[in-house]
Amino acid sequence: MPIAKKPTAVHRKATRKPRKRRAPGRPAAASPELRPRLLDAALACYVREGIAATTLRAIAREAGVTPALLHYYFGDAVQLRQAVVAERVLPVVDGFRSMLPLDGGLAELIAAFVAGIAALVGAHPWFPALWVREVLCEGGALREIVLRQFAPQIPQALAARFVRAQREGVLASGLDPRLLVVSLMGLTLFPAASAPIWRSFFASDDIDASVLREHTMALLDRGLGLGGKP
Repeated sequence: MPIAKKPTAVHRKATRKPRKRRAPGRPAAASPELRPRLLDAALACYVREGIAATTLRAIAREAGVTPALLHYYFGDAVQLRQAVVAERVLPVVDGFRSMLPLDGGLAELIAAFVAGIAALVGAHPWFPALWVREVLCEGGALREIVLRQFAPQIPQALAARFVRAQREGVLASGLDPRLLVVSLMGLTLFPAASAPIWRSFFASDDIDASVLREHTMALLDRGLGLGGKP
């Protein structure tokens, strides 16, 4: 009886079924709901680690996806950062800007600014930390874009309104309108960004957003002498 020959390597290669190659295009795990989740994951990493220190691999790990999906949706790290700014950061700034009654009374404007920052921080608690790390700190990745897009919208418009209030005799002439904008930012965004520090110094369980807002308004009312003024 003839002995059956073992298949040779050439024979095995010839009989092996060819592997199916995935067609180029949309990855299998992609979905319409995934892109917003990737943006949120990138934002969380930016706030926690800083933009410069955040890799695509870290963002993919945060989102529970592969780096290939990030490349599919955004191309590279720079384009992803631009998307986060355009779709997450700037809409927050634009929403805040729309709340400011720049053509209204000065007291109304100041109150709207303080309340607007409180609402912004409540809805987007990531904003103060991102602002400090990526805008205020030297080398922050968002400083240039903020100077280019944010400055004309809010600080310069506020300063112009304060100049007009001085001319109308509503605001004290000894105040610098530009520095008043800086003071407003310092009295609102800074306490929110530094909350983990000052809350560790004091027994502050009774200080919530409304208490902080009322405290800030009391300081401004007395410092600017706005009580009862338009």
